[in-house]
Amino acid sequence: MHKPSTFFSYKRNQKGMTFLEVLIALVIMVTGILGAVAMQVTAKQGSFDAMQRSLASSLAQDIIARIRANNPNNLAAYVADDYGVTLNELPALRCAQPNALCTPAQMVTNDIYEWELALVGGDVTSGGQNSGGLIGGQGCIFQNGNALTVVVSWQGRNKIKDSKKSDACGAADKKRRQVVVQAFII
Repeated sequence: MHKPSTFFSYKRNQKGMTFLEVLIALVIMVTGILGAVAMQVTAKQGSFDAMQRSLASSLAQDIIARIRANNPNNLAAYVADDYGVTLNELPALRCAQPNALCTPAQMVTNDIYEWELALVGGDVTSGGQNSGGLIGGQGCIFQNGNALTVVVSWQGRNKIKDSKKSDACGAADKKRRQVVVQAFII
């Protein structure tokens, strides 16, 4: 009978993995984990940017709804290109209260204050600091007859090509993002 060589008998009796096999498996696992972490970070950044764009769109629709609810003759009173630069003072009469009887002019002042407060995040605070709103948010309202253009600008997290949809709204910057909404007020 033929006796097996010692090399083959050693292989046959070996149990477990070699150090090299363990290192290769570890490198593959670490690469996979790092890829998953990088994917999670990218997803979180994308989610934040989408939330900012959604908020900007909602704010533009909000001021359009406020303007439509008021007297169409007051359309020109809403036109400005510096909303969010400095917050206007609190109106003397808060038209949002149930028993408040406001004139259309008082309603304009209240609407602008409420919109600007939401634009800069002052309607949501934490520890006395604004914690809502857009990053570097600024709003602009332009009028051409009954046509209304609302531009909401904010600062994104990453540099991209400047949107330049409206140079009159927001500081020109590679991080500037803008939402432009057009409507007719009749």
